[in-house]
Amino acid sequence: MSGDGSPGVGFDPELLLSIARGTLVERFGGPPVPRPPLPWLEEPRAVFVTLKIAGALRGCVGQLVARYPLFEAVQVAARNAAFEDSRFPPLHERELPRVRIDVSVLTSPEPLEVHDEAELLSKLRPGVDGLVLSHDFHSGLFIPEMWKQLPEPREFVSWLKRKAGLPLHGWLPGTKVQRFTAEHWEEAQ
Repeated sequence: MSGDGSPGVGFDPELLLSIARGTLVERFGGPPVPRPPLPWLEEPRAVFVTLKIAGALRGCVGQLVARYPLFEAVQVAARNAAFEDSRFPPLHERELPRVRIDVSVLTSPEPLEVHDEAELLSKLRPGVDGLVLSHDFHSGLFIPEMWKQLPEPREFVSWLKRKAGLPLHGWLPGTKVQRFTAEHWEEAQ
């Protein structure tokens, strides 16, 4: 990613995945994860870490806004996906060998001006856009990787509205939309 938050070159996907896995191993008593002296690991980045077992979601947590250097952002997201995702019980050590880890590094979210759902659907880039929908105190986020599970735009938006706690039918005036992209890597099976 470049300094403006857009995707770029320079990430080492295997290193990012090893930082995430090493963080979980460390939590169960393994050695501390070494911090390589690489400048790109010190740049603040927004990151999501997804855990899967046998292809099924086991945890997914991250930050939409860059708050930590990339090294720490991956560690925080990995710990939170494993132990703080309220949809799942904390990861147990016996599950660790079966867990497959995905790391997504996000671009900065940008407002997407839309006045209704039809306009949103016309502006969506399936397989590319991550989205945040918010209205008052309700908010939901899907990273671009969710397109693999929900490839049809209407279904994607419907499930995101459900996640945000928004009405499934109709469009609430004042609903805000932000979009972002991500670079994504996953561990080999």
